[in-house]
Amino acid sequence: MTGTTTAASVAPVQKSVTVKASVERAFRVFTDDFDSWWPRTHHIGKSPMQRGIVEGRSGGRCYTVQEDGTECDWGRVLVWEPPHRLVLAWQITHEWGYQPDLAQSSEVEIRFTPAPDGATRVDLEHRHLERHGAGGASMRTAVDSEGGWGRLLTLYAAQVDRLS
Repeated sequence: MTGTTTAASVAPVQKSVTVKASVERAFRVFTDDFDSWWPRTHHIGKSPMQRGIVEGRSGGRCYTVQEDGTECDWGRVLVWEPPHRLVLAWQITHEWGYQPDLAQSSEVEIRFTPAPDGATRVDLEHRHLERHGAGGASMRTAVDSEGGWGRLLTLYAAQVDRLS
């Protein structure tokens, strides 16, 4: 058997949070206000992170601006369906470097679904981790860890509350 069998067994990471905001507002905070909730510790740039940006369109860049003025790509917008769905290419290697090849990048899908009382359920799935090759399992462990997507969604939800 090849390594493909092992890599194919990497399960997606799934996380959810419900925020007290309309679907439109929840989507806007996640995308347009990405910089307001994304932690400065989570970047792959060579100098400290100054700002995080998700360009609001299919094919848009996901990148950070570093304090030294450089830009550091980390993803690409694959699907842009406001205000209900967003899919990003996760172009970060398991060694926390940039992966320019989309075929070797995983995907992060975020869905925004109306919930009772004007709230929105936000479901995140980080999938195709096997595309990272031998690093797929360690990438899954990292994004599913205490500082991974669960914490990030908690920070996002707190920002939605602050802005509401």
